[in-house]
Amino acid sequence: MSPSRTPTYRNNTLHAIALFEALKGLAAIAASLGLLSLVHHDVRAIAYALMGHLHVNPDARFPQMLLDDISALQNANLRQVVLLAWGYSAIRLTEAYGLWRDKAWAEWLAAVSGAVYLPLELSHLVAHTTAINGLVLVGNLAVVAYMVVRLRRRRNQGAKAST
Repeated sequence: MSPSRTPTYRNNTLHAIALFEALKGLAAIAASLGLLSLVHHDVRAIAYALMGHLHVNPDARFPQMLLDDISALQNANLRQVVLLAWGYSAIRLTEAYGLWRDKAWAEWLAAVSGAVYLPLELSHLVAHTTAINGLVLVGNLAVVAYMVVRLRRRRNQGAKAST
């Protein structure tokens, strides 16, 4: 069975993965545009004002994590962060297009780019064991495994076709 004639559920799975990758790419663009809008503002002061308005204790765990991230962000070169976000977005949107069109190169890209994150996600899960971190790891592992299975089937079909 050729990849273009795979059963509908496989295409639905591939399309769902493609949509998720496109969503990640669009989210990166949105986040980068949000960062650009904050370039000439004191983000820490804005965060403190928002916490005061919402009656949130800035010394509590999560608000403190937010303030730490803001401090790191203000020390970073925002233009480089935005360019990296746009590069990430370009890769994700390209991958989404290729998966939607059932292209082998996109399956390779999805398998490799997903596998790169697995050790990081595993170490993050060990350091911060939460259900969400576990789900992220399992979901990424499932996508990588699915792509590997599709690539193997594609290779086996190519070998059968050439004999």
